Amino acid sequence: MPSSSKPILVTGASGFLALHTIIQLLEQGYKVRGTLRSLARESEVRETVGKYVKADDRLEIGTADLLQDSGWDEVMQGVEYVLHVASPFPLYEPKHEDELIIPAVQGTLRVLCAAHNAKVKRVVQVSSNAAISAGHQGENRTFDENDWSMIENNIGAYSKSKTLAERAAWGFINGAENANKMEMAAINPTLILGPLPNKDFPTSAEMIRTLMLGQVPGVARIKMGIVDVRDAASALVLAMNVPEAAGHRFLCTTATPWIKDMADILQEKYAGRGYKIPRMLIPGFLVRILALFDKKIAIVARDLDWDYELSNEKIKRVLNWNPRSKEETILSMAESLVEQGFA
Repeated sequence: MPSSSKPILVTGASGFLALHTIIQLLEQGYKVRGTLRSLARESEVRETVGKYVKADDRLEIGTADLLQDSGWDEVMQGVEYVLHVASPFPLYEPKHEDELIIPAVQGTLRVLCAAHNAKVKRVVQVSSNAAISAGHQGENRTFDENDWSMIENNIGAYSKSKTLAERAAWGFINGAENANKMEMAAINPTLILGPLPNKDFPTSAEMIRTLMLGQVPGVARIKMGIVDVRDAASALVLAMNVPEAAGHRFLCTTATPWIKDMADILQEKYAGRGYKIPRMLIPGFLVRILALFDKKIAIVARDLDWDYELSNEKIKRVLNWNPRSKEETILSMAESLVEQGFA
């Protein structure tokens, strides 16, 4: 049972990862205070959480917007730990990168300032592998927490926003502004797969849905780090509780399969159910041509033929984190896409 009766603040409570995190916290006996930009989605959040765990009065919902100062001081009152999960994750490149960078960076600093003012003990920041390996295309090696994405390269608005937001967060934590010596840990997940908790379709499910529906003629030679949403949520809770996590970032990944490997896993499970999973390998030059006409392809085409690995040694060692298999991670998302009518 929790050692503290104070609520855990989870930002962006309606999100894919946030919902799973809230469910796990409630299952473990914590009180939770989730934030939403408005209360319009409160009933949806409560209904989703209620399918998995009895929350009773242990779940509060408050309003706070990453782009507004108002609300943050109020939702921080009486909070000891903050799990900052909220951040936009788009399917396409925005018209201007600031559409992602401003809410990511300014929102993170708003959360940290309000948490500091409320004398919060520790903030767990959800960053991303996009802040670790982006811009290193062609470096065929294993990446870990010592690596930072190279924003001077063409890494895209999302990767740039996550990199700048995490750097800003560490700048605050290690700077004079942090007079209370508030602690921080960063969790850097790869592409988050796993079961959907409701009918709110997350961006990270698009690749699996595309394969399930056979919307592409084949697959590109692209590798992709993946992690189960339930394991990413457990990493957040562990980073909140493990004393040694303070001051560290943790690359949160299950495996780094080729998309072809993922398609093969889906084919083995779903071929007998009438699904035709595209598995033909498309030549790189053709992928680059298709990327000129398809925004979904364009956003991943920069990773063509990049043979790299991502280390989860640190998160396993320090947090005693034990992820599910890549097969369960992929198939649990695919099955929930079927159940929710998306595939």
